Amino acid sequence: MNLNDRANILVQSLPYIQKYNGKIVVVKYGGNAMVSEELRETVINDIVLMKCVGFQPVVVHGGGPNISSFLDRLGEKSEFINGLRYTDEKTIDIVQMVLGGQVNKDLVSLIEKAGGKAIGVCGMDGSLLKAKKHEGPVDLGFVGDITSVNTDILKMAINSGYIPVVGSIALGEDDNALYNINADTCAAKIASALKAEKLILLTDVAGVMKDPKDVSSLISILRLHEVPKLVVEGIIKGGMIPKIDCCVESIRMGVERAHIVDGRVPHSLLLELFSNEGIGTMIY
Repeated sequence: MNLNDRANILVQSLPYIQKYNGKIVVVKYGGNAMVSEELRETVINDIVLMKCVGFQPVVVHGGGPNISSFLDRLGEKSEFINGLRYTDEKTIDIVQMVLGGQVNKDLVSLIEKAGGKAIGVCGMDGSLLKAKKHEGPVDLGFVGDITSVNTDILKMAINSGYIPVVGSIALGEDDNALYNINADTCAAKIASALKAEKLILLTDVAGVMKDPKDVSSLISILRLHEVPKLVVEGIIKGGMIPKIDCCVESIRMGVERAHIVDGRVPHSLLLELFSNEGIGTMIY
């Protein structure tokens, strides 16, 4: 890449930096982008760069592979029902330890090493997240649906120059139970409560594609009114449905744009935020 190419990249990013200066961007961080050491470093650097140029990132994370690994070491099986982890009493203790401890603090440490300032919290801190037991055709144990978000602690961290890093577990409404929360749903609820400018779901697919086997069939821009038709046609299906539902709900609750981005691509956050072409699917 010559000097002119580098200059053009910077020039192209300027309008986006100006437009989103001071705006909150909620990033759901998970999948291979969290497991791969190389990708983890690029994502963290991207988030720190976002903060340096005026964005206000909030990171929401899960930790499914870490939880499964810990259960394996204890000789316990991981059980999933409709994409959600069945969470019994023993498992919720491990979820709290992994999400509120290991994963959360590892991410905080990585952000600090990259030159950023981060503070790690989970749903119990400052009653950040309250939840009730998830209701569905199958009992999932201690899996919850968020009922309220106390944004005070997040705004305090943001206004003090920190990047909040949120583990997706919540306190029961009666304060007597903890609940495991789907990280996509958690990020959408937090983005909605903060009236974020953007919600970005880092995932393991390129975005919404007309043909899952053909990356060139990626739908770069998706309007809300187009979603039901794509579901009926079977283009949006399987694991993409709950992700789209999260995006749709957040937009209806005041988030300006939602993005589904392939976290396996190095610097996918920057490519989506600072380039005219983008890299994933933007929903609005």
